[in-house]
Amino acid sequence: MEVLQVGEGRPGQYTDKDIGSAEREFSELLEHEKEELLQDLSEEDEKVNDRLPKKRRCSAVIGSSNGKRISKKQAALQYYEDAEELMDEMEHDTEIAFMIKSRARRRGSPRRGRIDISSLVDSGVKDESKNTTCTSSSSPPSSPNSSVSVLKWDRGRCTSRHKKDNGDVYFKCHQCMQESKMIVSCSKCKNNSYCIQCIKEWYPHMKVQEVKELCPFCRRNCNCNACLHSTGMIKTSKRDISDYERTHLVAHLIRSMLPFLKKFSDEQKDEIEIEANIQGESPSNIIIEQTLCFNDERVYCNHCATSIVDLHRSCPKCSYELCLSCCREIRQECLLDRAEVKFQYRNRGCEYIHGGDPSPECCSVEAPNNHIEPVTSWKANNDNSITCALKEMGGCGESNLALKRILPCDWITKLEAKAKTLLDICETKDCTFKHECGETSTDMLQKAASREDSCDNYLYCPVSRDTLKEGGLLNFKKHWTNGEPVIVKNVLEQANGLSWEPMVMWRALSENMDPNSSSKEVKTIDCLAGCEVEIDTREFFEGYTEGRMYKNLWPEMLKLKDWPPSDMFENFLPRHCDEFISALPFQEYTDPRAGILNLAVKLPPGVLKPDMGPKTYIAYGLVEELGRGDSVTKLHCDMSDAVNILTHTAEIKLSDEQKSAISMLKELHRAQDERELRTLVNSGESGAQIGDEEIIENNGDREFKAPEDHADSPTLSGSPCAEAVEQTGGALWDIFRREDVPKLEAYLMKYYKEFRHTYCSLVEQVIHPIHDQSFYLTVDHKRKLKEEFGVEPWTFVQSLGEAVFIPAGCPHQVRNLKSCTKVAVDFVSPENVHECLRLTEAFRQLPKNHRASEDKLEIKKMILYAVDQAVKDLEALVAA
Repeated sequence: MEVLQVGEGRPGQYTDKDIGSAEREFSELLEHEKEELLQDLSEEDEKVNDRLPKKRRCSAVIGSSNGKRISKKQAALQYYEDAEELMDEMEHDTEIAFMIKSRARRRGSPRRGRIDISSLVDSGVKDESKNTTCTSSSSPPSSPNSSVSVLKWDRGRCTSRHKKDNGDVYFKCHQCMQESKMIVSCSKCKNNSYCIQCIKEWYPHMKVQEVKELCPFCRRNCNCNACLHSTGMIKTSKRDISDYERTHLVAHLIRSMLPFLKKFSDEQKDEIEIEANIQGESPSNIIIEQTLCFNDERVYCNHCATSIVDLHRSCPKCSYELCLSCCREIRQECLLDRAEVKFQYRNRGCEYIHGGDPSPECCSVEAPNNHIEPVTSWKANNDNSITCALKEMGGCGESNLALKRILPCDWITKLEAKAKTLLDICETKDCTFKHECGETSTDMLQKAASREDSCDNYLYCPVSRDTLKEGGLLNFKKHWTNGEPVIVKNVLEQANGLSWEPMVMWRALSENMDPNSSSKEVKTIDCLAGCEVEIDTREFFEGYTEGRMYKNLWPEMLKLKDWPPSDMFENFLPRHCDEFISALPFQEYTDPRAGILNLAVKLPPGVLKPDMGPKTYIAYGLVEELGRGDSVTKLHCDMSDAVNILTHTAEIKLSDEQKSAISMLKELHRAQDERELRTLVNSGESGAQIGDEEIIENNGDREFKAPEDHADSPTLSGSPCAEAVEQTGGALWDIFRREDVPKLEAYLMKYYKEFRHTYCSLVEQVIHPIHDQSFYLTVDHKRKLKEEFGVEPWTFVQSLGEAVFIPAGCPHQVRNLKSCTKVAVDFVSPENVHECLRLTEAFRQLPKNHRASEDKLEIKKMILYAVDQAVKDLEALVAA
């Protein structure tokens, strides 16, 4: 007998000798064990019958469906198997479970080598509380020709041996829990076995011999359903931190936050002085009423939607609430009106999307009116008091706004003073954070730009194992403080090798989903139309590996974003969550549970927390840049820092026929661009500017030519990235420097009419060139951006197993070169808090219905609670 096994991309042959000696072990079962088992079961039948449901009771003689009679011992054995099956079917029925457990304990006798089913129940309770291992309480279905089923228990794990009447012996696979002769037993734990079929399907990277030497469960990368739903099986932290180093880190966090704490305190003092002048009292005599605010409640400004942390003004009549920033702008008469804006793109039909003419029905529909409502005047009174907003703005327009607080009186001022005192003590004890670090080795640098007169064309790019060495964190901090991205290679080597195959993750998610919800379809984004579409789950994942196309052979790019669709990644995919955290580099910053320098984890229990991830992004991709409908994440800027790990890729090959069809369709797209560009320029619309190279003089007439396709290669010319794309490369990143943002915005405002967005319509309106997330700069646009504005991003290819760190405030875009599965998590580092605050201020200026207008991060609240927790931690460390 020979078995084909796919390993490392090539088929290999394995014989019975490779599979193991499972059959020989089975044939050596002692006959007296069966006799003792049957004797015990016979004695217990009468006692247990009264406790079991009627359908599970057995009698001395039971009639079968074919008229044959079954002996009492045979019925007892059948009863034992049914009882175990019943426990699996009714695991939530405590009465039945307790009965089976009690009976098994009375019958069990380890000394005699009998079956002790109590180990199943005991280990199940233990494993459920700790979520550290997986067991199975299910037994294979009995059949008329089955004679005996013997279970072997050891350390809470089970191996099921089944011997048929014809002498064949079967093992139960740990992965699928099915009987099989073609099975491999682990020589280390001697408890878990995996069938050849499961090894092929779920562990294609492992050879049969490797499974025999050390099974996936012992390697801690088992992806059976039970193990995928367990947590705590691995240690997520990769570095033990001493109290001395912890003191350094905590003191560094407090020292970095002190300027912001002082700013918050000064703002509140100014508002209290204004209130004192309004009331004609001294600031020390002002009593500020406290607003009732629960931990699970978020308080937002009714005008700018910014989170309110402490002092604010509130209307006593209609409860309209205003933040201190809006109060200051009202008094300075510079408050921006945040009227809603209509974001609407017309669907001109499928033909238009693929380069044809718009449908007649669409041409008859008038373009949407995107006019912004005029600014409503809102001025402060002569004494600097503020009247509630008018009814058109959501207020009552009658009562003056009263000063209110949420935190205890002078809480921020006292916290600031306490933090300064502790830092003085640390400096006295020489507990300051060390800033010195040596020069970064050249083999840890990767060229990502070719800017002239610039010293930041190279990015810090260490190997994961080097990040754990002495000085690794300091090197990261040096580049991170400068606002530079960081790339860490081979981070998955620090994990246990759990499969990130999309179908493995989907199988785990399906087990945890609401049974009433539909799990057969998934909502994805069609990158060509920019719209949400529903597709069968299996069809989506088949397209992930094999590709999909429209009827005209144009590649169909689908993207599954922010998946699972909630902030419950840890609950839905607990094992993958642990695996991801264990692979994270620089966990002092990135650990979403206990990162010392991650402000996002400092919020106290019970307080609503922002959704920082982890999140999974699964999307198709192609090496060739299509120019329209590419699998991209458009240019945007996150409110916080982020780290993104590429965990899985699948390459899609195009046929010659499809390549030919793509070339013809690109010509149609180019002709369509020229027609619409000509129309816009002739009409004199703003945003339709073009370069001289796009104007052709033909007998005195001006013709317009769309930009040539320079997208043959997704990488920088002259770089060695092309080879990386062929091997492990999966995604092309463009990250812009913070100092280049004004020029980048100017370029987008100048050429925004050359970009397409929803339904492949030309961009009609720009509220904010970056925060709108309407633009992806192709190779041609990046070339023109550098020529005209001197701006060039860091451009690099992210390979499988690489982690990309994106600093807050750095605009970036991504294009998939292959089908990719990425997992990302947000964090807030002390070095980039100023950027988080700047972005919060920018977002509050956007229209109310803008996608980025809401203050989801609540950075001010995060700063206060982070300092408060850090002060408590530092007190304990200093006192130790």
